[in-house]
Amino acid sequence: MLMQSIKVMILGKQIPLKVRESEVENTRRIAAYVDEKLRLFRSKHSSQPDSTIMLLACLSIAEELFELRSELNKTLDKESIILDEVNREISKLIKEIS
Repeated sequence: MLMQSIKVMILGKQIPLKVRESEVENTRRIAAYVDEKLRLFRSKHSSQPDSTIMLLACLSIAEELFELRSELNKTLDKESIILDEVNREISKLIKEIS
């Protein structure tokens, strides 16, 4: 597992990280997304300290994650129901053919 040293910018600060070579681009995208969220919250709440801005951004990102997980679970549940129905229909057809 080869590690690579990279630097990402978050709120104008260079953050050094060590990541797997295969994760460099993904880590850069994630850092850019976090930076964007932090800047958005900073612009909306300019009177708040950075620690509050960071907490608000973290809560927002966590909320997005939880919503996406919920949507994914609903989709997987629907797919499971559909696959069960397809399997029942296939079983019926097999019995009819036999």
